[in-house]
Amino acid sequence: MDLQLTEEHIMIRDQARKFAQEVIAPVAEGHDLTGEFPFESVKQMGALGLMGIEVPEEYGGAEMDAVSYVLAVEEISKADAAHGVIMSVNNSLFCHGILQFGTEEQKKKYVEPVASGETIGAYALTEPTSGSDAGRMQSRAVVSEDGTHYTLNGRKSWITSGPVADVMVVFVMTDPDKRNRGITAFIIETGMPGFAVGKTEPKLGIRASATCEITMENLRCPVENRLGAEGQGFKIAMVVLDAGRIGIASQALGIAGAAYQASLQYAREREAFGGVIGQFQMIQQKLADMRTRIEASRLLVYSAALAKERAKATGGRYTLEAAMAKLFASETAMWVATQAVQIHGGMGYSKELPVERYFRDAKITEIYEGTSEIQRMVIARSETGLR
Repeated sequence: MDLQLTEEHIMIRDQARKFAQEVIAPVAEGHDLTGEFPFESVKQMGALGLMGIEVPEEYGGAEMDAVSYVLAVEEISKADAAHGVIMSVNNSLFCHGILQFGTEEQKKKYVEPVASGETIGAYALTEPTSGSDAGRMQSRAVVSEDGTHYTLNGRKSWITSGPVADVMVVFVMTDPDKRNRGITAFIIETGMPGFAVGKTEPKLGIRASATCEITMENLRCPVENRLGAEGQGFKIAMVVLDAGRIGIASQALGIAGAAYQASLQYAREREAFGGVIGQFQMIQQKLADMRTRIEASRLLVYSAALAKERAKATGGRYTLEAAMAKLFASETAMWVATQAVQIHGGMGYSKELPVERYFRDAKITEIYEGTSEIQRMVIARSETGLR
């Protein structure tokens, strides 16, 4: 396994870092306070190729590899985790699935504008009564007698970028008796009659990333907008989530890195008991453990990215690598952010410094794209072969 970064990797990392620190960092606090979606900076991300990093050039993307992707997501997330998840959803949950399972017409029509930043994509799997247990979803799709369209009815929840998305991949039951094997995926344009945005979630963190419910009421979806075969939806959802988990692991790595850098600077400057607090062994222990966990997370994220790259050639899966990276990096982000607040003391609890935002943002990485509990289940089942 070669973890040496190429010149191209360093270029995309440095480009993303420069953009993140010069454009995103100055507006991150304001967007966090207002919850306003960062349309302008997201559009600029698209112009830089960050919204479709692994997408082939013929479909509007930058045509780079999975390592480039994780490097870029980390740098964007260091400046603001909300921008990081917007980028991750566009790349992993939306573009990846259509590229792998879509028709040529679907790729041209839907991937190209999303990858170039002209439009925003989303992914709708979760429902109010079904999260990880997708087989319990209540949304339904019925094909018309002439076979030209499906009629969709139901409600989806916790959709990242949902309120601002132009198009989304939606998973609906076409044969409830088959549970997971009865799920089918559709590409839905949010302007279709019968589509409506429901309540926007008032979230603890990643507040600039708009999240909502949607409802579909007798929504007529053309049969050519079905993604993959009927009943293939659960497989598509799981394949896409493998990619999504690598994106969230990279986001978590960025949050942890930002929290660590803030703590390191504070430990060098804050004085107490006749010296800077970085001289105290308990602070040094925290910093040492923070850095070590971050570097361990980085290796798992890179390993998952390389596994994803290999899978492009073999057609295999990288479920185990993605789950381990997501589990460890997300728990590292939460732990490092907690230590960062502690090192900063009272100032860590104040909105005058960004560490309280890192703390709030870190928590969601342990929840979405599969909770830590689900990741442990995925890892254990991959190793034991038991279900």
